[in-house]
Amino acid sequence: MARTDEFKSRILAQKTIWAAGAYDALSAKLIEEAGFDALLTSGFGISASYLGQPDAELYTMSENLAVTSNVVSAVDIPVIADIDTGYGNAINAMRTVREFDRSGVAAVILEDQVAPKRCPICVSGVEVIPLDEGISKIEAAVAARQDPNMLIIARTDVIDEAQAIERGKAYVKAGADIIQPISKCFSSIEGLRAMRQGCGVPLSLQVLGWLEKDLSPKEIEEVAGIATFPLVPLMTVATALRENLKVLAEKHSARDLPRPVTNHNDFIDFIGFTQVEELQLKYLRAS
Repeated sequence: MARTDEFKSRILAQKTIWAAGAYDALSAKLIEEAGFDALLTSGFGISASYLGQPDAELYTMSENLAVTSNVVSAVDIPVIADIDTGYGNAINAMRTVREFDRSGVAAVILEDQVAPKRCPICVSGVEVIPLDEGISKIEAAVAARQDPNMLIIARTDVIDEAQAIERGKAYVKAGADIIQPISKCFSSIEGLRAMRQGCGVPLSLQVLGWLEKDLSPKEIEEVAGIATFPLVPLMTVATALRENLKVLAEKHSARDLPRPVTNHNDFIDFIGFTQVEELQLKYLRAS
């Protein structure tokens, strides 16, 4: 799949793209190897991996961009970038969109929280910007885009269903290609259907909470152009590392670890040592 043009046409035709959340280049390569259509550079995951801190927009735009650029370089599947609030007002968002566009991402997700944002799945409530300001940020993001195939995904963090649909319609009118509600907003497939129909574009869904527990893949595909498991990779790694490291610290032996570890030779093949060695033999000629 091409990075942008085929990706865009497939989503707008609502042939659902299934993705998983990467937090660095290695996790991105594993997501690609697993066979996902695309991946998301998760702000939650990047904050946890890069800073060891919560998803509260503590990292800067340039730190997020550095991780995302490495991810784009490491894989061939399309990359969806989480750009939070755009790191400021509409003018800041324009620069953010230009920089991520230049990195080669296939889509960006811009949310309407007050900056700095807070992760809505981790706190009781979040504050959103006024609707007029949200519209202006989407218009500014669209104006800043250089690649016409790069999708602008407008995320609204309101939790009232009617308000979410109202904002979704307004953001589509402002130029957004896809609308993303937060998982807390709706509680049934009927609500998601109403948003899909009301906004007139496919939805981007983060498969979390009730969406993960209650909806079938078929129901998700009914409304979503993009369906992402943003946290499963990060939480899988956290559990596996925690269990193995605990035993390793206690026993000082790797012989009886609770989780299997990847074979060394398999990993060096996966990470690309064979290709690097071929290049070394070709270009680093001995004197």
